[in-house]
Amino acid sequence: MGSITMPKPVINKDACTGCGTCVSVCPQGVLELKDGKAEVVNPDNCTGCRTCEATCPSAAITVQD
Repeated sequence: MGSITMPKPVINKDACTGCGTCVSVCPQGVLELKDGKAEVVNPDNCTGCRTCEATCPSAAITVQD
């Protein structure tokens, strides 16, 4: 049997404007703003809901399965 991989948000730091939308909408507290940019701080908590990806106004987040 293969291992199960959980989804993880990936942030394009060049595209991130630091608006904080992703941080405020993430129900699992996966993201925080650090040095003016979004950062994944609790990747194991990600459930793959893709809310961060869907609400990012600069399309700086992709959730990779």
